[in-house]
Amino acid sequence: MDFLRPADWSEALEAKAKHPEATPIAGGTDVMVELNFDHRRPEILLDLSRVEQLRQWSRLPEAQGGVLRLGAGVPYSRLIDEVGTALPGLAMAARTVGSPQIRNRGTLGGNLVSASPAGDGHPPLIASGAEVEVESVRASRTVPVAEFFTGVKKTVLAEDELVAAIRVPEATGPQQFSKIGTRNAMVIAVCTFAVALHPRRETVGTGIGSAAPTPRAVSEAEEFLAAELAERDQWRRPTPLPESVVDRFAELVVNATAPIDDVRGTARYRTHALGVLARRTLGWAWEEYRNSAETAGRQGCA
Repeated sequence: MDFLRPADWSEALEAKAKHPEATPIAGGTDVMVELNFDHRRPEILLDLSRVEQLRQWSRLPEAQGGVLRLGAGVPYSRLIDEVGTALPGLAMAARTVGSPQIRNRGTLGGNLVSASPAGDGHPPLIASGAEVEVESVRASRTVPVAEFFTGVKKTVLAEDELVAAIRVPEATGPQQFSKIGTRNAMVIAVCTFAVALHPRRETVGTGIGSAAPTPRAVSEAEEFLAAELAERDQWRRPTPLPESVVDRFAELVVNATAPIDDVRGTARYRTHALGVLARRTLGWAWEEYRNSAETAGRQGCA
């Protein structure tokens, strides 16, 4: 096995162009497990850990609408500590990833490239409307996260492309993420669900994980809830949500799944669990939105 270790981003792209069969490795939390269990034996490893550009994050200019650019090599622990306030849904998901040691090593870019249906970072990124920056020596392009995955452990990446960064809009409303696993920590998800409220444009974002061949949004549930909130004028006057609305939202989420039976859970269990997660996360997000509206109202009257 050959081992390539570029010093910067341009060298990394050149190495990938010259050796398109090379397997990128950053934190190694997925690739090393496959190597240790002999599930995979690549001819070439492309170590990206020395590429400083991948370990940086920044806020894009205000003209681009309050977007954070997260380098593909930023580990989960830094996402929690440094951007958790701006990206609460992603931070919630990051806290569920493995142990502290795994969160210190594992990266969001690696999570995306692994393309597991159970990747914890995927649902909140989809709910937020994030985009993936993809680059090669030929060109660069931006792909919506919801379109990045093409199948189980498959992505839109060409042979000579690497993930440079993920662009995530800053939260403008409450975000929630919930995960069910076979135990409380250090576990691959049985299923996950994320929801994001976007009050400024009066829309809703969703993301489901480990319940279909790829992570996905539930556009029917998003459109239904946004329309109900607009019709009831609840974006401006956030009264409690009727149970019928919550139930229908959860039903639409469940209808969008295509789960399987595996060692972590049955399809039937996943279907039931996602309905529960949809109700809970929506309830938590809406309660947060109501509380923030009440607080703003009291401050306005002071």
